[in-house]
Amino acid sequence: MDDDQDIRDTLTELLTDEGYSVLNASNGEEALATLRTKERPDLILLDLMMPVMDGWQFRAAQQNEPGVADIPVVVVSATPKDDKVQKLGAAQLLKKPIRLEELLDAVSRHIC
Repeated sequence: MDDDQDIRDTLTELLTDEGYSVLNASNGEEALATLRTKERPDLILLDLMMPVMDGWQFRAAQQNEPGVADIPVVVVSATPKDDKVQKLGAAQLLKKPIRLEELLDAVSRHIC
């Protein structure tokens, strides 16, 4: 999920072209609603800086949702603080701008 429509569209297109099914959301609140009503995803790509509900708030809420708490999260952020991101319990951190190879490697590594 990312608040930037262009980034969401690009990631969706890239991952779809690689054969992945993609759901996206513009903020954490929208993502939680999607998680509650759609098919369970295998992985969440999470931007930290978003309106309405940021990535930190989303991750805390996700960890308290029994049906989705164990979905791995890859943080994708332009301004991450490595020590703070570790506290989120994320599977991996990708710093923006990300390279296609990095993204695909992370997705394939964390999807069961």
